[in-house]
Amino acid sequence: MLHINDLTYRIEGRMLFDQATLFLPAKTRMGLVGRNGTGKSTLFRLIRGEAVPETGDARIQKGARLGSVAQEAPGGEETLMEVVLAADTERAALLAEAETATDPNRIAEIQTRLADIDSHTAEARAGAILSGLGFSGADQQRPCREYSGGWRMRVALAATLFARPDCLLLDEPTNYLDLEGVMWLQSYLKTFPGAALVISHDRDLLNGAMQKIAHLKDGKLTVFDGGYDDFEKALTERQRLQMKLVEKQEAERRHLQAFVDRFKAKASKAKQAQSRVKRLEKMQPVATMVQDPVAPFDFPNPQRRMAPPIVRMLDLEVGYEPGKPILKGVSLNIDTDDRIGILGRNGAGKSTLAKLLDDRLEPTGGFLRRHKKLQIAFFAQHQIEHLSPEVSAYQHVIELMPDATEAQRRARLARFGLPGDRQETPAKNLSGGEKARLLFNLITFDGPHLLILDEPTNHLDMDSRAALISAINTYEGAVVLISHDRHLIESCVDRLWLVADGTVKQYDDDIETYRQSLLGRLPRDPGARKKAAPADEKTLRRRSAAGQREALKPLKAEAARWEREAERLRGVLEVIDRGLAAPGLYEKDPGTATELQIKRARAVELLDAAETRWLEAEEALETARAVS
Repeated sequence: MLHINDLTYRIEGRMLFDQATLFLPAKTRMGLVGRNGTGKSTLFRLIRGEAVPETGDARIQKGARLGSVAQEAPGGEETLMEVVLAADTERAALLAEAETATDPNRIAEIQTRLADIDSHTAEARAGAILSGLGFSGADQQRPCREYSGGWRMRVALAATLFARPDCLLLDEPTNYLDLEGVMWLQSYLKTFPGAALVISHDRDLLNGAMQKIAHLKDGKLTVFDGGYDDFEKALTERQRLQMKLVEKQEAERRHLQAFVDRFKAKASKAKQAQSRVKRLEKMQPVATMVQDPVAPFDFPNPQRRMAPPIVRMLDLEVGYEPGKPILKGVSLNIDTDDRIGILGRNGAGKSTLAKLLDDRLEPTGGFLRRHKKLQIAFFAQHQIEHLSPEVSAYQHVIELMPDATEAQRRARLARFGLPGDRQETPAKNLSGGEKARLLFNLITFDGPHLLILDEPTNHLDMDSRAALISAINTYEGAVVLISHDRHLIESCVDRLWLVADGTVKQYDDDIETYRQSLLGRLPRDPGARKKAAPADEKTLRRRSAAGQREALKPLKAEAARWEREAERLRGVLEVIDRGLAAPGLYEKDPGTATELQIKRARAVELLDAAETRWLEAEEALETARAVS
């Protein structure tokens, strides 16, 4: 269906594709993965003919229809339904011709063709797609201009899917979807009848809907069978085998060199030695697939632990207009180290809940208590656009670290994956992933007690998402997570809240049960199921992460206790030293001076012991973290 042959392409002298080759068979769904900036979106431009390669070509089968989401989201007076129906250009043309055709034979041909393409079910099919992407029946009849850019992109996606092309290109289709939309899209793609090439960093979409994975690295395309997990295993095995080949080659090289060094001066062995020299010269090094390390995220931990709960809600009500609550009857708590995932359909009130927790909305009823010293960090995609576009990352940090040295500021940026050559770049010229890293750096600067993350992965590639998971799991504060990335939720959260029917409640089942309920395979009420499904690998991994955090709690508490004790004793020493520094103390009151000297010696002894215990506790904690 799609052939890419010896494709070579450069942008501003940088090689993106170096004789890359790929074959996408008909009726095959293939995921395209690779680090940000490797050229995945550029490959789509080459396939669509929007760019011309230096050598090679990208061709689809003759007569096949190519479909991809339009770059310009629809925004006119047409209703959502009209935009989606118009995407099937053949149907639209036939219907228009049927209005004016007079030749009976042509009329018969038109009606036959309309029947062949299921024209009579078009509105039902379009409505099902729009509904799956989060639009109600009433929404579908509203004009596109009433929707924001993200919602319009959903309409563009719906139109592309409705057109049912023979070869479908999707570039990060989940970026504008919530968890429910991603689950629906995964289910839709599994039954898509044509060929599909999908750029995505969503592990579950790649595992659940793709049959092959194409990996773009160093200008080459390598295809692996199976989903993303299968790709990871195969890639790891390939790297292991290549390293064994390298070791074998190095052993052979050492053996040959030793023979040459030993016998090159002997006439009887000169010929054999010369032969081995030639073999050494011809020996080509084994090409190894070196994994580039991804920059970590490093969330500062809270400086002070607080007594739980840090947030308490009792029969709470919140909305934007008096008398019209979005959520009501909410009675939930957030503890100091909670990991909470928020589930719910679009429009149910997830963002309203996040704004309420972040003190951007006041409750209109009920009771809400936040700890008086609670510090909250809120991450949302729209905040990225609020970074000062002309100001560099380094200048952003200066405002937060006015008294720090330049080295300290640059080290702070480097901790979040912004190397020196990008720290002076204006924010507007940073990539989406770099902007996200800068925003994470800024909002967590003071070590917040609560992280509220609203779709934090939209601009992160797969490796950066793994680094984010690691950072969340090692962060010692509380986390509230809203995400369409099921893998992120399953890897990080311990509890689930469901926003539905105008309220928020604890959800006692897992993500898979929720997915099944959305797809109509199980009733929404978990209690109606006869038998609970066994925990899958991801659920076990999530529970394991929670267990590891629980096991670390006593060690953290021990380290914190001795740190507080050391800090208290330093304060005692300061008081004693101020007393000893009083003018004329030794002449006027030698007894008090002697008593203070004794107290000081005892305080120093206790401080040394406390600091030793603190260091031992920190070392035990680090050892436990490394083992887990």
